[in-house]
This record gives sequence, C-alpha cells and structure tokens, in this order.
Amino acid sequence: MVMFVHPLIAITAGILILVYPKILNYVVAIYLILTGLLTLSVY
Repeated sequence: MVMFVHPLIAITAGILILVYPKILNYVVAIYLILTGLLTLSVY
C-alpha cells in the first residue's frame, strides 16, 4: 500500500509547488515528514 502513496504525495507536492512557489519550504518539509512516517509504519 505504501508503494502507491509515495507517488501520490510527490505529485501533490509538485502541483502545490507549481501553483504556489512561495510555499516551497513548507511543501518540502511536509513531504519529508509524510515520507518518513509512511516508511516507519512499514516496519
């Protein structure tokens, strides 16, 4: 299941960065936190 979530998060983050470039730092931080949490939840 986690394999399908990572691309969705990446696409959403990419669209947000394209639409609102000023929130780049927040989008990257949220992406990293979500990716880390999803990776930890697998183990």
